[in-house]
Amino acid sequence: MRRTLRLTIAMLALAFAGAPFAAAQDARPAPDTAAATKPVVVFAAASLKNALDGIVKAYEASTSKKVTLSFAASSAIAKQIESGAPADLFISADLKWMDWLAERKLIDAGSRKTLLSNTLVLIAPKDSTKTLKIEKGFALAEALGDGRLAMGDPTSVPAGTYGKAALTALGVWDQVSGKVAGAENVRVALTYVARGETPLGIVYGTDANSEPEVKVLDTFPADSHPPIVYPVALTASSANADAKAFLDYLSSADAAKIFEGQGFTIVK
Repeated sequence: MRRTLRLTIAMLALAFAGAPFAAAQDARPAPDTAAATKPVVVFAAASLKNALDGIVKAYEASTSKKVTLSFAASSAIAKQIESGAPADLFISADLKWMDWLAERKLIDAGSRKTLLSNTLVLIAPKDSTKTLKIEKGFALAEALGDGRLAMGDPTSVPAGTYGKAALTALGVWDQVSGKVAGAENVRVALTYVARGETPLGIVYGTDANSEPEVKVLDTFPADSHPPIVYPVALTASSANADAKAFLDYLSSADAAKIFEGQGFTIVK
């Protein structure tokens, strides 16, 4: 009888000792749920800043999901992704850097789409008295005088490579190549002109729209440079369940209104 009682007490003690551990295990969130609470991390071309800031604000308000944005030249963020930076989405300002990541199998090829297009413009500080019509052999070098031409680095930054292509096609690149103030991204080039540090600059039409301290002198002909397009894709390494939802939202009517309000054209 006593032996049976001692055994029963021992079994009850073991049961009660294990109960808190079991409860703690049950209280842990499932791994997928924990991952879903992380913000979606978007690496995007600098020219998208104003539009994406507005889109993320609307998305977060309507879904309670969080999105973190990181902006730089497409070349810079593509190389960061190659180096292992934890991005869920990549939005490039040209096809070159999206293709570059695709060749390295660093994007989800099935998620890739072309989202937007843009224009290329020649700008000056808002108080400038300069006037220029963009055409074959136009007097860009003369208009610069001793000043410099602000544009994205022509060797790597998409806005710079588009700009160089346009000036080459128009027959004036050789005259101004030594006067270029190459910037790390298009927004830096925009700032140079807005502050009056350079008399002229080449940026996207959307950048000019976002900066009241500059004015557009003229728009480069569309056939003077490759089409300015913005491809987007999920990264191959993304494990965030919310990333696809945000990618889909970028193609929604609500996002389109914000993109178009900034001057982008939606690619159908």
